[in-house]
Amino acid sequence: MNTPGDNKIAGTLEVVKDAAALAARAAQIVAERLGGAKYPFRIVLSGGSTPRAAYQLLAYQDNDWSCAELFFSDERFVPPDHPDSNYRMVRETLLAGGLVHPRKLAAIPTDGTPQSAAERYDEILRQQYGAGTLEHGVPLFHLTLLGLGDDGHTASLLPGQPVLEERERWAAAVPQGRAEPRITLTYPALESSALILFLVSGAGKRDALAKARRGVGPAGAIVPEGKVLWLADAAAAGQ
Repeated sequence: MNTPGDNKIAGTLEVVKDAAALAARAAQIVAERLGGAKYPFRIVLSGGSTPRAAYQLLAYQDNDWSCAELFFSDERFVPPDHPDSNYRMVRETLLAGGLVHPRKLAAIPTDGTPQSAAERYDEILRQQYGAGTLEHGVPLFHLTLLGLGDDGHTASLLPGQPVLEERERWAAAVPQGRAEPRITLTYPALESSALILFLVSGAGKRDALAKARRGVGPAGAIVPEGKVLWLADAAAAGQ
């Protein structure tokens, strides 16, 4: 689809005061996108503490989620009720207020083996897209929320792992690199997004943010089809 020379990951940087302001702005962007959405509107949810705060705000807002189909950027290979489960976090934040009723919530499977679970999620994505091949100008996702690790990873595209070379599958297992196996969306899936919204908070992410926007590290290697907005607080942006 894209070639390395097309990399425009630098995107747009928007800086807000602090973590609370970041969560509020992220929730506002999601609400605005939902307000103008057409069916289907596919959203990728990310794990982590930064999006958690945004989900908590969205949980009690009166937005229309009826056309939304929710997916996950990655998942630890743990049971869905495990404290480290991204699915559990979303259930206890975004869905906790009783106001968010998406048309679909497609959790990443965490039964069987990591490989078989990744293959099943890959198939789910292709079914929802309606084709087995991604088409330029027809995004798989309309809004993708992503975080950024201190080491430059995003989703579970971890430094030094073979998943960074995956260009065929849309979801893949990441058996090493962390304490537990993980399943992640791959570059082709993430790149096929109308808008990628990175949420970056804290001084500890300052170096990773600067490098990623220069195209360095796993997050910096994304070659986006659509727009990229880096939403960072002042500490992460170095301002």
